[in-house]
Amino acid sequence: MANFFGSRSNPKKFAASQIKFYALLIPLSLFMLLPVVFIINQAFKPMDELYRFPPTFIVQRPTTLNFQYIFGIADASGVPLIRYLVNSFIVTAITVTSSIFLTAMTAYAFSKKKFRARAWLFRINQAALMFVPIAVAVPRYLVIINTGMENTYWAHILPLLAMPVGLFLVKQFVDQVPDEILEAARIDGAGEIAVMFRIVFPQIGPALATVGILCFQVVWNAVESSNIYVIDETLKTFAFYLNTFAVDQNPAMAGMAAAAGFIMFMPNLIIFIALQSRVMNTMSHSGIK
Repeated sequence: MANFFGSRSNPKKFAASQIKFYALLIPLSLFMLLPVVFIINQAFKPMDELYRFPPTFIVQRPTTLNFQYIFGIADASGVPLIRYLVNSFIVTAITVTSSIFLTAMTAYAFSKKKFRARAWLFRINQAALMFVPIAVAVPRYLVIINTGMENTYWAHILPLLAMPVGLFLVKQFVDQVPDEILEAARIDGAGEIAVMFRIVFPQIGPALATVGILCFQVVWNAVESSNIYVIDETLKTFAFYLNTFAVDQNPAMAGMAAAAGFIMFMPNLIIFIALQSRVMNTMSHSGIK
């Protein structure tokens, strides 16, 4: 009986019973792709198409002038565009790597170690989920200034290292790792470092990949540090440079703002597509105990 129902509801090959699912999912997928198509088309529209009424969804005469203007203005300002890109790559790489490592280590400690105030500390992390970044802007500014980290890469990195939502998510995965496996490894002579890197971390890979994506999105698009903590133009990020076109009210900047949005969006899309299977595994297993 189980095989009978399983073969009909979830066949291994295409069956007529699946048509109703495709009829629903394909239009829904196309509808969800519309924002992506719109961003791409906007970036390649010439100025007359950007202000055409009624507006067009698909670009009629694609052009790369918007991108050429972005690169040209950067070179004319005295700071080459490659400098902003290098700053963003350095900040993003260090922050994402460090955030994943710290999140994994902290989640392991909360899940598998017994120490005083463990419950209270984790409750503090849960309480931090309620606060938006603007709520801690003043304390964050005081920390950066009083520690002398203004006008350094650390002003970009330190405020974004902690991810309460990432810690909460990864801890749920570490909870699912059987304690018996860890005890067996310790009996065989493995130290805590070996237990974490050889047993725990490989099993929570999907959760760590999800944390990496979330952290990348935050860091890659962050402009707060460049606006507040960094005065030296050569230390500001690519997101800050592109954001200047988005906030400029000059109609002539509309094309460059569209191109800037495209440039900022594409790395997020590429990384999500590359790691989407791990993200789906995280969402499907995060509640399993």
